Amino acid sequence: MAEKIDYYGTGRRKSAVARVHLRPGDGRFTINGKQYNELKDYLNNDAWVRYALKPVVMTESLGKFDMIIRVNGGGLSGQAGAIRLGIARALTRFNPDLRKILKSDGLLTRDSRMVERKKYGLKKARKAPQYSKR
Repeated sequence: MAEKIDYYGTGRRKSAVARVHLRPGDGRFTINGKQYNELKDYLNNDAWVRYALKPVVMTESLGKFDMIIRVNGGGLSGQAGAIRLGIARALTRFNPDLRKILKSDGLLTRDSRMVERKKYGLKKARKAPQYSKR
């Protein structure tokens, strides 16, 4: 039985987690089991698409891989960031020489910023109720 060539990477951003599989192909996207011709059909925003596909553009491998992506949690912005990190990590599995290119642009660094928790007595994390002198 022929074994499928598969390069895997996990990406996380905010509360989103993306599991990305790159397989040699012609650039199709399968996201959460559904086939898409373009990533824009899922992310709905050109800026998020550019952000998510930056590792592929930097390494000039756009259209060389079919991407099978399982993504859950968070909103579309966080999911775009998770997909970006997952793609970058999968590309380093494909070719370790690409690590230098991706690392220099900060594409292999997990964005650790998270939403600050709400504190008691406040309306949000830092917003206090209006002060009343009397």
